[in-house]
Amino acid sequence: MTRMAWVAASVASGRRASRSAQVAAGLLGGLVGGVAIWVYEAVVWVGVQHQMPLAGIPANATGLVFGPAVQRSLGLGAYLLGTAIHFSFALAWGALFAVLWPWFRRRGFEATFIALFYAVVVWVVMHLAIVLVSTSHPHYADPNVVIGGMLSHLFYTVPLALMVKRRLSAH
Repeated sequence: MTRMAWVAASVASGRRASRSAQVAAGLLGGLVGGVAIWVYEAVVWVGVQHQMPLAGIPANATGLVFGPAVQRSLGLGAYLLGTAIHFSFALAWGALFAVLWPWFRRRGFEATFIALFYAVVVWVVMHLAIVLVSTSHPHYADPNVVIGGMLSHLFYTVPLALMVKRRLSAH
C-alpha cells in the first residue's frame, strides 16, 4: 500500500489516537529529542566550537533564564535546575507536537517535514521568552547564534517527530 493510500485509508477508517496516547508519544519523543539536542551541543558547541565545557551544558538553561550570576551562585543546583528546565520544556514541546501531528498526518504531510518548521517555531518562541525574562541572552543578531540555535533545534525536532510518528502510526 502506498503512503497516500495508507493515509486515505486511515482517514476513511476514522482511526485516531486517544489524547493520552498522543501525549505519551509526545513525552517520549520530547525526551528523545531533549537528549539528542544535548548530544548535538556536546559534539558541536563543546567539541568543535569550544563554546563551553561539557559540564556546562546542563547548567546552560539556568544561565539563560536567570543569568550567569544566579547560575554561579547556585553551584550544583544550577545543573539540577538547568536539567529540569531543559527537560520540562522538551517534554512540553513534545506533547504539543504529538497533539498537532495527527492533523498534519491526515493531510499527507511527512513528520520530518513538519519538524523542520516546528524547529524554527520552537527556537523563536523559546528565545523570545528568554528575551522577556532575562537580560542574559546570546546576541540574537549574530548569525552564528541564529544558525547554531536553529541547527540544535532541528536535532531536537527531527527525533521528536520520528518518535511521535512511529508511536502513533498504529492509530
